[in-house]
Amino acid sequence: MIDHTNFSVDPWAIRETSLDLDMLAQSESVFALSNGHIGMRGNLDEGEPAGLMGTYLNGLHEIRPLPYAESAYGNPEAGETVVNVTDGKLFRLHVDDELFDVRYGELLHHERVLDFRAGVLRRTVHWRSPAGGEVKIASQRLISLTQRGAAAILYEVQPLSDGTRLVIQSELVANENGQPHGDHPDPRAAAPMLAPLKSEEAYHDDLRVSLVHRLERSGHRLCATMDHVIEGPDGCGTTVEAAHDEGRVIVAADVPAGATLRVLKFLSYAWSGHRALPSLRAQARGALAEAKHTGWEGLCRDQRAYLDAFWERADVEVDGDPELQQAVRFGLFHVLQAGARAERRAIPAKGLTGSGYDGHAFWDTESYVLPVLTYTAPDAAGDALRWRHATLPLAQERARQLGHGGAAFPWRTIAGRECSGYWPAGTAAVHIGADIADAVLRYQRAVRDEAFEREVGLPLLVETARLWASLGHHDRKGRFRLPGVTGPDEYSALADDNIYTNLMARRNLVGAADAADHHAKDAEALGVHPDEIGAWRAAAETMHVPYDGILEVHMQAEGFTHLDKWDFANTPDDKYPLLLNYPYFDLYRRQVVKQADLVMALFTCGDRFTDEEKRRAFAYYERLTVRDSSLSASVQAIVAAETGHLELAYDYLGEAAFMDLHDLEHNTRDGLHIASLAGSWLALVSGFGGFRDHDGKLTFAPRLPPGLGRLAFRITVADGRVFVEVDRDGANYALEDGHRVRLTHFGEELELVAGETQRREIPPAPDRERPAQPPGREPRRRSTRPGGSERE
Repeated sequence: MIDHTNFSVDPWAIRETSLDLDMLAQSESVFALSNGHIGMRGNLDEGEPAGLMGTYLNGLHEIRPLPYAESAYGNPEAGETVVNVTDGKLFRLHVDDELFDVRYGELLHHERVLDFRAGVLRRTVHWRSPAGGEVKIASQRLISLTQRGAAAILYEVQPLSDGTRLVIQSELVANENGQPHGDHPDPRAAAPMLAPLKSEEAYHDDLRVSLVHRLERSGHRLCATMDHVIEGPDGCGTTVEAAHDEGRVIVAADVPAGATLRVLKFLSYAWSGHRALPSLRAQARGALAEAKHTGWEGLCRDQRAYLDAFWERADVEVDGDPELQQAVRFGLFHVLQAGARAERRAIPAKGLTGSGYDGHAFWDTESYVLPVLTYTAPDAAGDALRWRHATLPLAQERARQLGHGGAAFPWRTIAGRECSGYWPAGTAAVHIGADIADAVLRYQRAVRDEAFEREVGLPLLVETARLWASLGHHDRKGRFRLPGVTGPDEYSALADDNIYTNLMARRNLVGAADAADHHAKDAEALGVHPDEIGAWRAAAETMHVPYDGILEVHMQAEGFTHLDKWDFANTPDDKYPLLLNYPYFDLYRRQVVKQADLVMALFTCGDRFTDEEKRRAFAYYERLTVRDSSLSASVQAIVAAETGHLELAYDYLGEAAFMDLHDLEHNTRDGLHIASLAGSWLALVSGFGGFRDHDGKLTFAPRLPPGLGRLAFRITVADGRVFVEVDRDGANYALEDGHRVRLTHFGEELELVAGETQRREIPPAPDRERPAQPPGREPRRRSTRPGGSERE
C-alpha cells in the first residue's frame, strides 16, 4: 500500500502540500476534474512531467479489433477504447531565458487544492529558475457543471524581481503521448493507441484557436476550441498559431516586480458521430461564446451554487474520524463529477479520470453509482438509465445473436456493444440485466415519473425479463433454474444457479410483471401478453436458491460448498490479485471468492434471508473472500454492520473510502475507482445507517462503530427529504422537505411530518466473535481496540 502523506486532512478539500514526482500519476487521478461530459486529469499545467496525460469526452472512442487465438461464434469482433483527446490544459512559461519545469531550478513552494464546495482545482507555485529569477505562479482550473461543454483556466504569473521577461504559451495539442510511463502489464489498463486523431481543420482568429479531428474507425469527429482574455502591463505582445495537431496563443511581456501577467483561457469541446464539420464547429464555438460571456467570476459563482445545492442533499457528516470525513466527501464529489452532465451517456468505471478499463462502463454503474445518485442527484441517475434504454436495440441484437430472447446487455462497453473478449467473465455475467432492472425499480420508487416508467422503465424491465425467461427452465421438481452463469465473483465462472443472479432475476421478473400490469396498453404495444406475464411470475415464485443443509449455509452457486478450498496458507502475499498470477482454470474449480457475491445478495436481496441465515453466510464467505476487486470492501462493510460486526465494518469502510487516496490496489494511476468511492457512501448510509429500500419501504437499523461518535445523512425520495442523525445512544429522524413520509426504525413504524423530529433508541449490538479472513487478506484496522470480541 502507498500512502500519499502529502495529502493533508481537510473536511472540504484535498490539499497536496508538496510535489512528489513518484506519486504524480496517482495525484493526477485524485485531482481530476469532470462534469460527466468533459474530463481532465490533474496534470500539471505545463504538461511535463506527467504520469498519464489525459483529457476525455464521454462516449468518444475509437474501435479496435479484438484478436482471438481461435475464433468462435458469438465472440465480439471489435472493442471500444477511450481516446485521449485534444489537450487544452497546457500552459508553457518562460522566465527570461528559462522554461519553467518543476524538475529544474528550485521549487520553493508547491501546493494543489481540490475544493469540493467550489468545484475548482487551485495551484500555487514559488519557483527560482537555474539563472536565479523568481516567480510566483497561481492557476485555477474549472470544468463547468452548469455549462456542459465548457471549461476555464486562470493562469497568473508574478515576478519577484524587476525587468523580468515573461512568455506564456497557451496551447491546444492533439495526439500527445497519453500512455503512462513505465511498464505496467495489467489487463485493467487501457490498450495503447498511437496518434488516433486525424486532423480535419486548424483555424485561428484573434485570440481564438479551433482544432477539428476525426477518428478513423469509429468516425467520431471532435472540435476543441480556446479563447483568451489577457491582462498585464502595457505593451504585451501576442502571437497566434494553428497547425494540424497544435494551436497556441503566445503572450510576451516585460513585467515589473509585484505586477501580474494574467491569462484567462476559455475552452469548449464538442463531438459527434453524425454531425458534419460546420455543425460541430458551430456547437463548440457557441459553448465557448457562452462561457466567455459568463466570465470567470460568473462560472465560479454558478459552480458554487450548483455544488451548494448538491451538498444540501448529499452531504454525509461523520464525527470522530476526520480522515474518513474528508474521504467520503472526496468520494461523493467524484461520483457527482462522473455523472452530473453525462446526459444519456455511460458512467465509466473510472469516470473521466483516466483510461483504465479502456474507459468502459460495467455493472458498477447500476449497482454502486446509481444508488448514490438516485438519492442525492436523481436527474443524473435518470439520464444514466436513459442511456441504457438508448442502447436497448443493441442489447436485443446481441441476445438474438446468442440465440436468446429479450435483451443481453454488454458486460463492458462504451457505446452499447459488448467489448469483453473473454466470454466466461463477460457474456456469461448476465446478472447485469437484472442490475439494470433493479436500478430502474429503485429510481422509479424514488422519483415517480410516469413518463419515465412508460417510455424507459417498462421497455427495460420487459426485455430483461424476457432474457431470463429465455435463459432459464423449470426442472423436474418445478424449480426455475439458471445454469451456466457468472455472478459477481469472477473466480467462479459458468456456475449453475448463482444465488445473486437468481434472486436479482426474480426481482426483475416480478418488477416486469407489475409494470406490465400497471401500464397494460404500453406493455401490449411491446408485445407483452397475459401468458407471458404469468410465466414471469411463475418463474419468480419457483426460483431455485441453493442451500447446503449440512453446513446450514446458502451456496454461492449450486455445488459451490462441495468444491475443494483454495490453499490460502501457501499463497504468498505477492501473488495477489490472483487473476494476475494463477490460471482461471485453477480458480474456477475451488472455493475462493474474488469479491462479494453471495454476500452481495445478502445486501441487495436481504428481504429474502433471515437474520440467522445472514449471520452464518457472512461468517462462511468471509473465510473465502480475497477482495481482488475494489467492489468488495463496501459490500462486506454493509453486511458486517448488519450482522453485528461493527469494528470489522469500520475496517472495510476504510478500505473502500481510501481505495484511491491511499492507492490500495496500486492502479489509481489509471483513474479513480468510482464504484468504490460510491461504496463509501453505501457503507456509511446502508451499513452504519442501516438504510434499506425494499419494495419502496424505507427502513433503518442504525448502529455506530466504536470509532465514530455521530453520523448524519439525507435520503431524497418522492415524498420528501429525510434527515437521519445517529449518535451513540439513539437516532433522530426529520422530514426536511415534503409533507409526510413513512419509515421504520428497527421494525417500528414511524410517520414523519414536516418540521417534526422523532428520536428512537438503538438496541445494543450482539456480542459476536470477529470472523476470520484468508491469511494476509485481513482489512487494515481503523479501530485500535484490541482483542477479537466486537462487543460495544
